[in-house]
Amino acid sequence: MEQEATYRGTVYPWQCDHVGHMNIMWYVGKFDEANWNLFARLGLTPSYLRSSGRGMAAVQQNIAYKCELLAGDIVEIRSHLLEIRDKSIRFRHDMTNAETGELAATCVITGVHMDRQLRKSVPFADCIREAALKHLAEPAEV
Repeated sequence: MEQEATYRGTVYPWQCDHVGHMNIMWYVGKFDEANWNLFARLGLTPSYLRSSGRGMAAVQQNIAYKCELLAGDIVEIRSHLLEIRDKSIRFRHDMTNAETGELAATCVITGVHMDRQLRKSVPFADCIREAALKHLAEPAEV
């Protein structure tokens, strides 16, 4: 299922390293911002997380860098839910140069739904699971 962008932004000069391209810390930051937009689509909104005492924790993150992003480049991230389990989800972010359409990086993350007070994983609520199932990527998108 094609998704709307979960992040749009710009590469600023101060986000670039001594070689002149966006430093890896900023790739991670932009992917993190996309996480929260994807989560909100699944019902894991800030209000839900605060009122329920729940949270999400990344337990694995793999990034593949495909091409450099430079100061001034416009960035877009589209996110794809790959899998939902009882207490965890796995999803992929595709970061592109919005001007050229070139894939700049991909990031696959496994996240765990947690009780923030107990610091233990807990099952997703049924409404979250139902929303997530509607957003699962088609096998060809994986």
